[in-house]
Amino acid sequence: MSQPLLVTGAGGQLGRRVVDLLLAQGAGPLIVTTRHPERLGEFRARGVEVRRADFDAPASLPDAFAGAARLLLISTDALDRPGRRVAQHRSAIEAAAKAGVRHVVYTSLTNPGPESPVTIAPDHQATEGALAESGLGVTVLRNNLYADFLVASLRRALSTGQLVAAAGDGKAGYVTREDCARAAAAALSADFNGKRVLDITGPAAVSQGEIARIAADLTGKPLAYVPVPREALEQGMQQAGMPAATATLLASFDAAIARGTLDVATKAVEELTGKPAEDVRSFLARHKAALVAT
Repeated sequence: MSQPLLVTGAGGQLGRRVVDLLLAQGAGPLIVTTRHPERLGEFRARGVEVRRADFDAPASLPDAFAGAARLLLISTDALDRPGRRVAQHRSAIEAAAKAGVRHVVYTSLTNPGPESPVTIAPDHQATEGALAESGLGVTVLRNNLYADFLVASLRRALSTGQLVAAAGDGKAGYVTREDCARAAAAALSADFNGKRVLDITGPAAVSQGEIARIAADLTGKPLAYVPVPREALEQGMQQAGMPAATATLLASFDAAIARGTLDVATKAVEELTGKPAEDVRSFLARHKAALVAT
């Protein structure tokens, strides 16, 4: 019998896609956890065991994870107060060990160490540290920036003719959410039982200037990259109505690009899945209609 696999955060976009991929390849048996089991009836109908798990209630987690051999820990979205997400992740890791889970796959961030200006990087570094100390087998997937987020930002930029960012001349190894899901599904269903850290990226790192040129070429619309200081970008987003915390987070990713901490490109997606990661041009070409939508 195949080893039971568990996916946390299965109600989110990444989690749902991972489960779909695992079902398509016949992996499992599958267990998924979520705060809202009633929303995952379609998975239950497909033979998946759906369980409730609240990462803010640590005592409930060992039962939620019981029976799983390998567990995908998708980083939570608990960013409302400092320390909450790290506490949630630590609780999940401790519960996994108590439940008899042998291997944990974790979705982290490219270069989450102290050199990263990304405001959520310390959460990922602390979680990676907790995993290293857990005694469990571990696969850390350090996901780069989602190429998916470029669609909305480029649509706005194309409407004005200016792509405004605080990324300087830096580059990022943009990766699609689909490729992150494929990598996570492959790592979870693999036979690897040791400890490894993999950078999940697109096939090449690209700059904002290159992205502007690609978008202009695909759409036929002029688009210039306008670099600005981080503080100006953050203030502009707040003036446009964005919450201060969100503006600070987004601007910190631009700062990371400028500093070079996201300038990473590997073949890890292909090595895990057998299929290369999609590049930015190909991804944007597939979403051309969305780029020019009003």
